[in-house]
Amino acid sequence: MPLNGSATGAVAPPKHGTLISHQINSNINIPIALTIAGSDSSAGAGIQADLKTFSALGVYGLTAVTCVVAEIPAKVSRLEPVSVEMVRAQIEVLAKNFPIAAMKTGLLCSRAIISTVAQTILDLRSKTPLVVDPVITATGGHPLLESSAIEVYQDELFPLGTLITPNLDEAVQLGADKIRDRESMERAGKELERKFKTAILLKGGHLSGDDAVDLLFTNGTITAFTAPFVRDVATHGTGCTYSAAITAGLAAGMSMPDAIARAKKFVTACIAGRLRWKGTSGHNIDALNHSADNAIAD
Repeated sequence: MPLNGSATGAVAPPKHGTLISHQINSNINIPIALTIAGSDSSAGAGIQADLKTFSALGVYGLTAVTCVVAEIPAKVSRLEPVSVEMVRAQIEVLAKNFPIAAMKTGLLCSRAIISTVAQTILDLRSKTPLVVDPVITATGGHPLLESSAIEVYQDELFPLGTLITPNLDEAVQLGADKIRDRESMERAGKELERKFKTAILLKGGHLSGDDAVDLLFTNGTITAFTAPFVRDVATHGTGCTYSAAITAGLAAGMSMPDAIARAKKFVTACIAGRLRWKGTSGHNIDALNHSADNAIAD
């Protein structure tokens, strides 16, 4: 039967001034996390991956965009930084108005932006947990950070970090010796923890073997996090997703080891359940699947 007497079955719009009743829960209060990172046009990495991760894990995400990247998995076409004034303004207005429970940084792309982020956090006198994902090179090998900016990371931003999450290649660029196996991975992690005086999560996904093993170095102890290595998935954004999932856990009040353990399960599920399309060029395009179905509560 047609609705409202309309022959088309369309619902007539409400009359001017008519209030439409919606059931609103004004008492919803979920943790808030801030990501300070680059925008990925393919939405598989950067702030897009962070927001998907926050949402899947029950956290409301805020963003401060540092740069805009035109890219697809394995190819970066162009990168343009946002002005340092705009980066600072985004962080300030969010921090002064939202009860942010945890923060993370991703792609910062330049000395000036890294320095601005660090100084802004200092000026805000923030005690909020900060996860620093030192993004240096894209998955496809394209450099994303000025080579001279690594020094600024070390001198200005790392001292503010609660946790630093380098992969093996980034660890070497941060001063560790070449990592070939579990033993050299442990030496490198200990070296970085001593050097930067904060917790280090060294991600071992690039090592050969059936398992992807990550090592947490904190207060002189080593904790291992292991998951099956998922093969034949060619995508990007795993580091962003992992660090965002850890940040979400910290925002929700989880301990660091518990936040990492849940994040490890989440990112592994995102890889295993990857999305795939046939691209217009005829090649497959893979993307992480950030579905809330992958959010593992415990």
